[in-house]
Amino acid sequence: MATLVRWEPYRELATLQTEMSRLMNGLIEGNGRTAQTWVPAADVWETDDELVYSFDLPGIPESAIDVQLHDDTLTVSAQREQSPESSERGFSRVERRFGTFSRTFGVPQGVAADDVKAKLTDGVLELRVPKPASKKPQRIAIGSEPGTIDGTATAS
Repeated sequence: MATLVRWEPYRELATLQTEMSRLMNGLIEGNGRTAQTWVPAADVWETDDELVYSFDLPGIPESAIDVQLHDDTLTVSAQREQSPESSERGFSRVERRFGTFSRTFGVPQGVAADDVKAKLTDGVLELRVPKPASKKPQRIAIGSEPGTIDGTATAS
């Protein structure tokens, strides 16, 4: 029996973006997975009145995180530094990623930077972007132009 699966184009697009980032990082660095830069996981969801962006940023202090809104583009960047003692101990395996990252997402037109709310709790950065109020249609009257004056002309 065949099972129907709902197609979610945005999820597929996000997966493609993640895989392309991994591929490009591996090509640029030249050494495959061990040389890739750090790209934290992000979730994006929508409520009735806002878009919510959530990033896993464990071990990063608030002062090392930069959030900018420019031309309807939201950019989150940060730097996670490797602890000095890890290089002194001579680790035989390092799986945690360090370095800088930058993620960029489009936001609806008309969002002001003052309206974006950012909160860092337990290593999770949550950005709440309010949806701008949509313009409501206005009714246009059909018929005579408002404000006209009817009258008769007299001969002089």
